[in-house]
Amino acid sequence: MPHAYMLRCSDGSYYVGSTRNLATRLQQHATGLGSRYTSTRIPVELVWSLETETVAQAYALEKKVQGWSRAKREALIADQWDVIVEESRRRGGRPLGG
Repeated sequence: MPHAYMLRCSDGSYYVGSTRNLATRLQQHATGLGSRYTSTRIPVELVWSLETETVAQAYALEKKVQGWSRAKREALIADQWDVIVEESRRRGGRPLGG
């Protein structure tokens, strides 16, 4: 099943992606073959993922989360939806799924 996911890189930054096969993609990131960005920041750690019904949904979610602030990403990791909603209001955006 498709997934949107977020990794914490060795430098503390976050990488957001989507994939058809999460296990395979994580192995690629771990060996430096996942992306140019993560290849210079290994090791990486999976900190959040969400299974979706379609590849299009996973990709749309990836793009949405990529546009989020660090505070919103960390709230997503911590499952703090109230913070995500508040941060969205503050920046004039919409909450996840909205």
